[in-house]
Amino acid sequence: MFIYLDNASTTKPCAEAVQSAVAAMTENFGNPSSLHRVGLDAQIAVDNARKIIADSIGADSSNIFFTSGATESNNLALRGICSAYGRKRRKIVASSVEHASVEETLSALEKSGFEVVRVSPESDGKFYSADFLNACDDNTVMITMMYVNNETGYILPIKETFQAVKRKYPDIITHTDCVQAYMKIPFKANALNADLISLSGHKIHAVKGTGVLYIKKGVRVIPVMTGGKQEKGIRSGTESVPLICAFGSAVEKYNPTIKERYQAVSALKSRLLANISAIDGISVNSAEDASPYIINISMGKRSEIMLHFLESKGIYVSSGSACSKGQQSGVLSEFGVSDKNADSALRISITAETTESELDEFVKILREGMATLRG
Repeated sequence: MFIYLDNASTTKPCAEAVQSAVAAMTENFGNPSSLHRVGLDAQIAVDNARKIIADSIGADSSNIFFTSGATESNNLALRGICSAYGRKRRKIVASSVEHASVEETLSALEKSGFEVVRVSPESDGKFYSADFLNACDDNTVMITMMYVNNETGYILPIKETFQAVKRKYPDIITHTDCVQAYMKIPFKANALNADLISLSGHKIHAVKGTGVLYIKKGVRVIPVMTGGKQEKGIRSGTESVPLICAFGSAVEKYNPTIKERYQAVSALKSRLLANISAIDGISVNSAEDASPYIINISMGKRSEIMLHFLESKGIYVSSGSACSKGQQSGVLSEFGVSDKNADSALRISITAETTESELDEFVKILREGMATLRG
């Protein structure tokens, strides 16, 4: 038996992405910077993927810059903006539940002299745009907040917050990590009032090793790597044509069905939660209106023990963010989850390809695990 329920960590590449990557490795293998025909063909393939991704968020192709993944995109966004605009304005406002690639970068910027204000949820476990706006002032250079939390599926109030911030402080740069929202929740860059958006390929059935940073026209970003003039000098280094082509193919496949897949996954989540509710000792850490793609639960037993029990039965889930390497990130405590429940948390992350029978089998084995570990 093999049941994979860790899609927030990475997804299985779709056939179209694999085929595109293989074709770019075996046939269209040129360097996009080369001036001959082979190089031009590679550049055309990269530009085609760039347009597909740009269209998916209502942007122009010139706004899309390829990176090695969302971690680099987040670093480039935060460090690049602080280098460009941070001489006079030295404050950054962020949510307290950001991905490690944002949080660790914020900590590094703090050490270099920037003030970071982290906005936490209110006592009801919810974020409010007013709290982010109140944290901003004339000294604020940028605000960064993820769209969908990678551990709980919580949907942050991006649109309302960025709209309010831009209305009162138009010079503040807005950045959002949309890794867990992209191809799952429909959005357009302009509607988000986002100056920068980070995306990842391997979270949407493309291939690991490629990401995107959307940069709104007129926003200045100082590169964090020096080298050639690839990606208009924003991200030096030869573009990975196979991975970029795979990214474009995955977006081309999944973009037309975002709403339908959301409904299908919502139905799967409802079925899963209904079945889990019949098991004593399990609590749900994800809000009812969270992204249906991520369900976080606690079951009173250490996460690692239950995770390996499930693995022994061929079921694969996560104890939290994959980038935390099994360590608690502190995100659950920010959402009001007790230390005991955080220590026993499991993250189940699904896709529209997940089947009802797979989830039913997971619940069956979870119930078995609860009984075995009690014994």
